[in-house]
Amino acid sequence: MHSRPRGRHARAFLSALVLAVCTPGLCARAADGVAGNAVAAPTVPHVSASAADNALTDDLERRTFRWFWDAGDPKTGLVPDRYPSPQTLSSVASIGFGLTAYGIGASRGYITRAQATTRTLATLHYLLDGPQNDSADNAMGYQGFYYHFLNRGTGLRFSHDIELSSIDTALLMQGVLFAQSYYDRQTPREAEIRNLADQLYKRVNWQWMTRPDNRLSMGWSPEHAFIPSYWEGYSEGMMAYILGLGSPTHALAPVSWQAWLATNNQRWGDYYGQTFLNFAPLFGHQYSHAWIDFRGVQDAWAREKQIDYFENSRRAVYAQRAYAIANPGKWQDYSATMWGLTACDGPGDVTRQIDGQSRHFLSYSARGAGRDYTQDDGTVAPTAAAGSIAFAPEIVLPTLRNMKNRYGQDIYGRYGFVDAFNPSFRNGRTFWTDREYLGIDQGPILLMIENWRSGLVWNVMKRNPYIRAGLERAGFEGGWLPAPIATVTATGRDTRTLQPALPSATAATAATAATAATAATASNAARGPAATPANPS
Repeated sequence: MHSRPRGRHARAFLSALVLAVCTPGLCARAADGVAGNAVAAPTVPHVSASAADNALTDDLERRTFRWFWDAGDPKTGLVPDRYPSPQTLSSVASIGFGLTAYGIGASRGYITRAQATTRTLATLHYLLDGPQNDSADNAMGYQGFYYHFLNRGTGLRFSHDIELSSIDTALLMQGVLFAQSYYDRQTPREAEIRNLADQLYKRVNWQWMTRPDNRLSMGWSPEHAFIPSYWEGYSEGMMAYILGLGSPTHALAPVSWQAWLATNNQRWGDYYGQTFLNFAPLFGHQYSHAWIDFRGVQDAWAREKQIDYFENSRRAVYAQRAYAIANPGKWQDYSATMWGLTACDGPGDVTRQIDGQSRHFLSYSARGAGRDYTQDDGTVAPTAAAGSIAFAPEIVLPTLRNMKNRYGQDIYGRYGFVDAFNPSFRNGRTFWTDREYLGIDQGPILLMIENWRSGLVWNVMKRNPYIRAGLERAGFEGGWLPAPIATVTATGRDTRTLQPALPSATAATAATAATAATAATASNAARGPAATPANPS
């Protein structure tokens, strides 16, 4: 078995397993922390970061970008699942984050725009030229979708237990569409990027991946055909439906959005003082939001609940912090500034005696805390907090500061925070810390820090007509959607200006209006040597 796929599948199929029974000793019942009368997350004004916070986020963003730049293959654009590691897998989701990282790097001045263009062109060419067929051994993908993991040497499906993945293809396509809209200059190389991106996105056959009941399958394989698990209910699957709905070639029917929403009311409820649409691991609240700005835009379900999905994620972050403060599992060091549960590495599948108690630990696992699913073995993932900075900077910044100050070089190195650490799992005077970095966890850190600082990724994606079309066909209205949008084509884009619109869905969302207004300048600033930050850095 491969060290990564064994656990990585837990993230891809979490939506289907959300009601699974947890191992004794790992699960804290939701009822332990459910408030009788839940309240909204506190309304927090625009955060003016301190000099120390700015220094930390600037350093963390730069180091996290360096991971993608160093790990990615300059000839093929393939990005490994984890690095540094002897593993030979490339994750197509990591490639999607990488394509976005290169634009961020160019805007921040970490690399030149020419360097970003070269790496992006290499990636898109390699993806477009890779074999697409239904064979088990000689394919990179099929029907426009890509296999979850590729061999870094050949670019082909890594092994026979790797599925053609709808969600990992969606993460890849988010990066592809970011590249299409970011490289907007009238030069041959940037026009080529736009053309390649257009071909890649239009080739994805979302209709083929959809089952008769309008739900997207989680995947397909030549050996077993479609996986009998589907994207249904609030999760990272949100982006796959939006991308499918926006397709000009293989568009999903609008009713598919209703199929995805089917379980929302079951997951809506109170947890640790917050009322929100539950999904236990925080990555489910981060992935779609890393590219799409949901502030002030609502579908019919969100309008009924008088919330937007950004505010929903904000409440999820507050609930998880409250869970850590309550610390029902009595794990070491949990506090208001030490929290973060999401899918991540862990110390291993082992049971130990700690303070007279038998405690079970896990390796890679979908850790989280929610109404229906709580899995916690004391492992903290910095990406859970750092990837939530755009939702709640006022509680994330003190947490990142505490993590770095308290544990220092044990968890913070060349590429920023390691994937995870566990203060409860001790070996003498030391505790377990990961030694690797995962692309799908580095990605949310990088993208969400930049979104918090400048709104760059959000504003670039607002210019993409396919994203806009997908949102509108799903029934989203309000916020920035009525604003004019630039039309991306293979030959260029028009010159209409994206007009900033302030979020208005909820009190807490409106409180971030100052950030939104400042961030609206990022689409123009991105063309220069560095984006203008919303929070000075």
